[in-house]
Parts: sequence; structure tokens; C-alpha cells
Amino acid sequence: MRRKAVLPADSRVEVILEYIYVLIGSAIVALAFNSFLLPNKIASGGVSGISTILHATLGWEPAYVQWAFNIPLFIAGVIFLGKQFGVKTLVGTIFLPAVVFLSSGIEPWTHQPLLGALFGGIGVGLGLGIVFRGRASTGGTDLAAQVINKYTGLTLGTCVVLIDGFIVLLAAIVFDIERGLYALIALYVTSKTIDAVQVGFGRSKMAMIITNKQEEVREGILNKIDRGVTKLSAYGGFTDNERPVLMCVVDQTEFTKLKQLVKTLDPSAFIVVMDASEVLGEGFKKA
Repeated sequence: MRRKAVLPADSRVEVILEYIYVLIGSAIVALAFNSFLLPNKIASGGVSGISTILHATLGWEPAYVQWAFNIPLFIAGVIFLGKQFGVKTLVGTIFLPAVVFLSSGIEPWTHQPLLGALFGGIGVGLGLGIVFRGRASTGGTDLAAQVINKYTGLTLGTCVVLIDGFIVLLAAIVFDIERGLYALIALYVTSKTIDAVQVGFGRSKMAMIITNKQEEVREGILNKIDRGVTKLSAYGGFTDNERPVLMCVVDQTEFTKLKQLVKTLDPSAFIVVMDASEVLGEGFKKA
């Protein structure tokens, strides 16, 4: 008789935390929907946008509409794309509409459409970002976009934009142009908030330094800024001479110190600076 594999204690804790992320994130999305988006008739894409339109025009309960779309879409995703979605996505797919139903009597926090779009977008983005940290999703039109992506060759981003764009356009037709514009604002804020939750608010700078005083600059960065340096092999495009490049990543607060240090050691140094939205590893965020 084959024994079932037992997860190590650390793995079990990680799985439990992921489910907690899914539940908390889904609850935040549902509360943002009922507090900001639904009362202001802001259909910012997704199944929640469809439920907003049908609630305003036909009086249908949003939670029932979301279940009616989410569950078949999840089943279609499993059939056409395989079982990679897992139980956590099914939990999000069912739990989010449940919280929408249970909190349907909540008093709207604002009746100003612009505030509803801004804070509704933030709330939905925050919740979805937390769900994504749990390595799951809340299903809905994201699954439809993945199916379309597999069978049409369109990029996933294009599929998402097409579906959400159609829902926003439908909202503009059903309600008015102004509500459609508010929906676009909410959609944009949601995407930016998801990015913030996923990569954090901290920003780092990556500097590529070309200098004739490589050792002095390297030692200065190591000793005075206490950051690591990587030497990359490179060749000058004009001279074809070897010109190693020093690569260094620093916190945004340390960048001015780095720039002044390099310019002090080698005023003729060439520096290329790029934003690094997320840095994992020693001295930065743990993976």
C-alpha cells in the first residue's frame, strides 16, 4: 500500500498562509466592490464589471452573476488549459462572490464617482495583489483571456485588454460616457496598485559605470557605500578595446552618494542609470 506524501512543517505553514492570502484578498476585493464600485455604477472590467451592468439594468444580484460566470469559466479553464489553477483559485472563485453577497447591505462609502473609481481601484488592486501573492487568482475573465490566448495566438495582455475594454465600452453605452471614463480610471488604478503590492513601494537604482579607474571605483563602492559590484566584460564600439563595465544596485536613497563618489574618483566616468522595481538577494529583499 502506497503511503501519502507528508509535507514538511514549513511547507504546510506556507500553504496555509497562501490560502489566508486568497481569503483576505478576495474579501478586500468584495468590500471595495460593494463600497465604491457598485453604488457608483463603475464597471471597471472583469466579471465584477459585468455584474455591475446587469445589476443596474436588470436588478440581478451581483454575487449570483459572478458565480454564474466564474464557476463555468473555471471549469472551462481546467478543460482547455489543464489543472494548473489548483484548489486555491477555485476557493477565490467561490469565496469572492460569497463575500459580495454577505456584504451587499454595506453602506456606500461615497457617492462621488471619481472617489469611487480611485478608492475602488485601489481596493480591488490591493485585494488582487494579495491573492496573487497566494499564487492564485479569483478566476473570472482572466481565465477567459488565457483560453483566447491559447487558441488565437494573441498575447495574454492583448486578450485582457480586449475583454476589459469591451466591458468598459458596454458600461459607457449602458450608462454614459462619463461612467465609462470613470471605469477606465478605476482599471488603471487597479493595475498600478497590483504592481505596488507585487513589487513593493521601494525603488532601487541600477548603475552601469564605465571608467578608466575601475579598481578605485570598485573599492569605493565596496567600502564607502557597502554595496556589491559586478564587473561585466565589454568592448568599446569605436576603439574595440576592452572596457569592463561595473554594475551596481543601490537603494534610491544611496544613489546620490554613489554618483558623487564616482564623479569624485573619475570625473570622466560614463554612468547609465536605470530603475529597478524589485531587487531580491543579499542586502535587499529576500526572495
